[in-house]
Amino acid sequence: MLERLELEAFLTLAEELHFGRTAERLHLTTGRISQTIKKLERRVGTALFERTSRQVRLTAAGRQLHDDLLPACRQIEAALESAVNAARGVDSVLRVGFVGAASGQLVFETAQLYARRNPGSRILPRELQIIDAFPRLHDGDVEVLIVSLPHQEPGMVNGPVLFSEPRMLAVSSRHPLASRKTVSLEDLAEVRLLQAARTVPDYWRTARTPLLTPVGKPIERGPEFGTFHEALLLIGAGQGAFVVGAQAVRYYSRSDVTYIPFSDAPPLEWISTWLASPTPATTARILSFNRAAQDVVTRIR
Repeated sequence: MLERLELEAFLTLAEELHFGRTAERLHLTTGRISQTIKKLERRVGTALFERTSRQVRLTAAGRQLHDDLLPACRQIEAALESAVNAARGVDSVLRVGFVGAASGQLVFETAQLYARRNPGSRILPRELQIIDAFPRLHDGDVEVLIVSLPHQEPGMVNGPVLFSEPRMLAVSSRHPLASRKTVSLEDLAEVRLLQAARTVPDYWRTARTPLLTPVGKPIERGPEFGTFHEALLLIGAGQGAFVVGAQAVRYYSRSDVTYIPFSDAPPLEWISTWLASPTPATTARILSFNRAAQDVVTRIR
């Protein structure tokens, strides 16, 4: 039977793909995380992670274990959440998923205003990755999602644009473009553009990782990534570049990655979205969340 620390260390490392950040999240030392993972690997009988000096990746066995464990862990978390809510006298909870640090900051600030306006109700923020955000919404793990456009998922309702941000090109700090003050969309022909995992909707991949520049120059495809932290590791290692929002400068600063503003790209826009047929009570909570989020954005501006 898995010990709790083994479970938490494995799932957190599978998400972060970085021993240091995993240790920070679990308030442990990097050495303790490494020892725990090695112990788990001995129990399983095979390596769960591939480790190099530059990056950490799940092995096939590690990916299988992650996919098998995660649904069960979510069920346990949901049961504990229900018990905690009952003990605190919370009548209703709205689970809000977010992708990216800026939308996460907005959700957490909105949760405070929402709680003041709706006594007995609260927001439960859940951080997601673009590769699993829409499946988690469809499965009911979250009831509303903050995500960047483009968004063309069927059977969903889109809320207002909550905020926008300039686009930037993330490249290795050793790349020739890293010394530039700005870049253009045509400069994408000079990089290998990382590809989001194939579980991401095709329209999103086409919009965010195009095959051609505006005048028709081919853009070389780079490796696939599953999480944003994995993308940053690949960029820092010089294996590709990616188009990101300006929030990366504030929330994802790295010495091996340089962010360069685009001079000719439209901004990224972030919206709320939810399934088209929620219950009336859920609809009311979602609309109340949207109003609170817009008020928070207005106050920040």
